[in-house]
Amino acid sequence: MNDKNWYATDNWYEPREPVAAVAAMIAADATGRKRQKERRRKPLLIALGIVALVLILIVGSSLLFRGSGDDIEAGDWEYGQEMPRDWRQFFEDYYEDATTASAKVDIPRAATPIPFQMRLEPQEGEELSLQDIYAGCARSIVAISGFIDGRSGYNWGTGVILSADGLILTNTHVIDGCDRATVTLYDDSEYEAQLVGADAVSDVAVLKIEAEGLPAAAFGESAALSVGDRVAAIGNPLGEEFRSTLTDGIISAIERGVSYNGRSMTLLQTNTALNEGNSGGALFNMYGQVIGVTNMKMMSSYSSIEGIGFAIPSATVQEVVDALVRNGEVRGRPAIGITVGAVPAQAVEYYQLPEGLYVSDVSEGSDAEAKGIRAGDIILAVNGEPVTTTDQVNDLKDSLQVGDILRFTVWRDGEELEFDVALMDTNDVYK
Repeated sequence: MNDKNWYATDNWYEPREPVAAVAAMIAADATGRKRQKERRRKPLLIALGIVALVLILIVGSSLLFRGSGDDIEAGDWEYGQEMPRDWRQFFEDYYEDATTASAKVDIPRAATPIPFQMRLEPQEGEELSLQDIYAGCARSIVAISGFIDGRSGYNWGTGVILSADGLILTNTHVIDGCDRATVTLYDDSEYEAQLVGADAVSDVAVLKIEAEGLPAAAFGESAALSVGDRVAAIGNPLGEEFRSTLTDGIISAIERGVSYNGRSMTLLQTNTALNEGNSGGALFNMYGQVIGVTNMKMMSSYSSIEGIGFAIPSATVQEVVDALVRNGEVRGRPAIGITVGAVPAQAVEYYQLPEGLYVSDVSEGSDAEAKGIRAGDIILAVNGEPVTTTDQVNDLKDSLQVGDILRFTVWRDGEELEFDVALMDTNDVYK
């Protein structure tokens, strides 16, 4: 969904009464639906009938996080409406909200490196009951409040205690845009948090509070999961009144590929009930181990969708957490620095354009910018291989390392051009 603020309104989390919180949620949802209707009135023709059927929404208090910027989402078309005369105007409307961005977190920094290494333990013993999981694990779940200077209200989310001395795991999007954050423990004690690191690509962030003797969560191996395994989530949906809510379900899919805001994520899918505020919370196996961090659910303004939620696998979390406590960021991931999307078949036919990928944005400071690739170009091939989907480009990029070269064949106003672009570290492109 391109409207980034449909439920992150200033006062959404201010009401203390549950009725007021629910009313605010309904009002915010109505605003989102109204904006969707306004966008559908634009002079565009719907392509393939599939765009915007399903909207993937972050389950937390803030919505935006983009990674490599190698993919974008399309705008809305409607049947029977005229195409713009100029193909450039068509793409400007079609990809109107397609920009490359990364999370910006201004919370004061904790010093790194921090002597901590996340461990994933094997399953041992007998499976636990839901009552046992809640009794043994709820104290390791915290509430995260993120504040933005000059704004009333606050972002709201969930966190998981990583270490007894105050390392807290959460989602990056929960604290995106914030310059201050607090952590509220199971006993209602509140601590000011420092930022260890926040990674927009994986949506994993680590905070630090000055505390000792905390009940750290145990983490299990997500690789050991199978479809049908029972799981349980503990988090803080819909505000403070519903802190420490337990829901349960099963693992619905393993290694589910989900595209969101320019980044392809590999997530666990679950039918466990998740809602706004669950972001950064724990998905437990039946041994009381965290095997995922809840961060998304699937919703739609066009049809009813129930029981499709997602969590970041513990294997991914371990890799990112270890990098964040070591360096404060994740290094070594290649990025091109362009935002691209498919050229729809209707546009190819109507404007007599070549098939390929339309460049909506080129990141300032990227080698793509330095070598001359521009917004409005159409990429025909990469390393001599024709490309029509973003996955093709991502597969090529991800098989290489920072510093390697990709050769782009580009169509620009009827002329074919070639550019050799060096891959850069994601942190250097999306600052």
